[in-house]
Amino acid sequence: MTDSLILEVADLEVDVLTGIYSEETGNPQPLRITIQTRYDIADRYDPDTPLDASKNYMDLKFAASEGLPKDVHFKLIEAVADHICESLFVQDTRVQAVTIKIVKLAIAEANEKIGITMHRERPAD
Repeated sequence: MTDSLILEVADLEVDVLTGIYSEETGNPQPLRITIQTRYDIADRYDPDTPLDASKNYMDLKFAASEGLPKDVHFKLIEAVADHICESLFVQDTRVQAVTIKIVKLAIAEANEKIGITMHRERPAD
């Protein structure tokens, strides 16, 4: 089995311009976003290992919040997930794969979780 390291930011709530129905367009909708990244692992993590031997969790949070353009309307939440994936791949070449889970909070009627999970592997060069 190959070693791997998964970093995760879970249940981040972000308002995003998204949706296809008239009641959804024009106003940001609350989304709950969870991001997992798998990336190249160091040989060992000693107590004094510097941060650059890992990935900063705040980079994941930024990609799903301030890193999303505020003036772009994403018709599909799949496009939101794609944007986050691309941002993380561009940010750090060590990122091997990204999994994004997005739940649309505004359409839940009985606390159900309606949304998508997208998994992307780093594109081949």
